[in-house]
Amino acid sequence: MSLLDQDGVRVTVHDAVATITLTHPERRNAQTPAMWHALAEAGRRLTGDIRVVVLRAEGVSFSAGLDRRALTPEGIEGQLSLFELAGRPAAERDATIAGYQEAFTWWRRPDLVSIAAVQGHAIGAGFQLALACDLRVCAEDAQFAMRETSLGLVPDLGGTHPLVTLVGYARALEICATGRAVRAAEAERLGLANLVVPADQLAAATDDLAAALLAAPRGALIETKALLRAATGNDYDTQRAAERAAQGRRLTDLAGLD
Repeated sequence: MSLLDQDGVRVTVHDAVATITLTHPERRNAQTPAMWHALAEAGRRLTGDIRVVVLRAEGVSFSAGLDRRALTPEGIEGQLSLFELAGRPAAERDATIAGYQEAFTWWRRPDLVSIAAVQGHAIGAGFQLALACDLRVCAEDAQFAMRETSLGLVPDLGGTHPLVTLVGYARALEICATGRAVRAAEAERLGLANLVVPADQLAAATDDLAAALLAAPRGALIETKALLRAATGNDYDTQRAAERAAQGRRLTDLAGLD
């Protein structure tokens, strides 16, 4: 079933799995404000029946980052350029960027698990989109890079928090400040990639991971995800209390006492 197909984003649903595909391979899936609006709308259209979301991209690259036309005075026809955005009042700039961030924030919803299948380049906004997902399966040719700082900008699409969480402050600073490429083998070593496979096995490996996630009872998976997300901010005793409360809910559910 198709839920959406616009501005380089296609959403299809099969059983409890939604597949979101970036569909501008001729531009290496470079991102635009219109694409961000479509990605945000995709999140709004996913119902509670969806348990797993898979993010894929057509062509040789996952996403080459921001469409460079957005960085020119001419911009992209019908869309706000960064030059135009710079001239807006501060409150309007903030609200506009917050709207763009919506495309990157819903992937970690507590009721689902999201997987990015990454091949080729994942640059800037592409890197941040992969980081928005809970898990990442990478082809051996995958390359991540955060180029915003090199362009005089900052990563502003929600990518800084998961990057620091995954690799630590010092490594995250080095990656962002230098704009260097992090190739698949290093990404796996650093914890950016959960799995690296040959390019011709990327789709199958991602599907296998989705199937494994679906095999777990939904309530237990939701509770486990919430516990692990909270663990990064909780102290030891607070986390133990959260574990007890979650287990109590699971026991009650399994006993049919809910």
